[in-house]
Amino acid sequence: MTHDAPSVSTALSPAPASEQGSTPTTASTAAPTPSTGRLIGIDLARGLAVFGMYAAHVGPDPSVGGPLGFVLELARGRSSALFALLAGFSLVLITGRPHPRTGRAGRQAVGRILIRSAVLVALGFALTALDTDVDVILAFYGLTFLAVLPLYRLRVRTLAAIGAASALVMPQVLYVIRQSIDNGDWSDTVIGRDPLARISDTDGLVELLFSGEYPVLTWMPFMIVGMVVARLDLGRARVRARLALAGSGLAVLGYGGSWLALRLVPHAHATVAAATDGDSGASAWWSDTVGYITDGTPAAWLLVAAPHSQTTFSILGNTGAALLVVAACVAVTARMPRVTRLATPVAAVGMISLTAYVLHILTIYVVGMEDETGPALVALLAFIATAMLVAAVWTRRFRRGPLEYLLHATTRVTRYIK
Repeated sequence: MTHDAPSVSTALSPAPASEQGSTPTTASTAAPTPSTGRLIGIDLARGLAVFGMYAAHVGPDPSVGGPLGFVLELARGRSSALFALLAGFSLVLITGRPHPRTGRAGRQAVGRILIRSAVLVALGFALTALDTDVDVILAFYGLTFLAVLPLYRLRVRTLAAIGAASALVMPQVLYVIRQSIDNGDWSDTVIGRDPLARISDTDGLVELLFSGEYPVLTWMPFMIVGMVVARLDLGRARVRARLALAGSGLAVLGYGGSWLALRLVPHAHATVAAATDGDSGASAWWSDTVGYITDGTPAAWLLVAAPHSQTTFSILGNTGAALLVVAACVAVTARMPRVTRLATPVAAVGMISLTAYVLHILTIYVVGMEDETGPALVALLAFIATAMLVAAVWTRRFRRGPLEYLLHATTRVTRYIK
């Protein structure tokens, strides 16, 4: 199964001005509100994440080696982490930035998130039913939105603390739960009584929370960090520099910490290599080429940082990589107008990312996925070029992509919330 997933636009892409406002404050106490123009950097980051997803789904296998293989491997896993972080960013845009909405406006914002989450879950299961080789992430994202929504009014430091705690604790909790699923039959009982499982012909909530490729328990930290980033004034160079520094530190802590742990803990490296179907285990500290667990998950697996390993080291490293991309994109759009103009088609893809994602899944369903390096590289370039062309043309006339508009339209009922 291939990995990486979409940006969940209008749950991810910038909300219109009417949805971004904060509660009224006096001129003397209001924090500066970043301009809409500065959100172009977020669209640029989202567009790059879309291309990373394309690389994971239709591009050559990283085993081709060389610079191309290295870039393709970088895209795997880290693109989905970037999407999740940007999802948290957009949740804050919808619920109020820089100040969380309260009163009726707050209830309406919560209603919009609830409706969008439900639509994303339904759309995710619908795409999964197509039975492509893509691990569709939309349903996981939809439920993760609901999981982090209660946190939207918290202060930045509190959010950061919760994000750090969840990154440290949740992977261990997930490991224990998955062990109990493998060694018991309680999950079968839950699945049998889960109406979502019966309707979707999947494992339902058990899959979304625990056993799937993007379990809510270990993807919450990415969204929480995105909520923190959304509260920052990214228009300030000092803030961007600190964001990049934090990203660098987390990347070193995650990937470097895993590299060190696998070598210092007795037999850890050999245990991981024996338990997976990939390479010798040498790449377990940063790459999915280590493979998948084949027969039971050893405790040593908690020491790896492979992008889809659901470990603390993985979350730290992927969060760091995502923060670096965001900091770079925002810095480019703030300081380099010429580069920003050249990158406009990429940012346009970020603006209609839900549409771009769904269409690429449908295309894969129709034409399949190439395995050969040559055709796969051609397919990847064709996907990227087509997405940029369509997005550039569409966004010149419309504020939202087609699916983004439909998703937005479903939330109009929230205007009647008192």
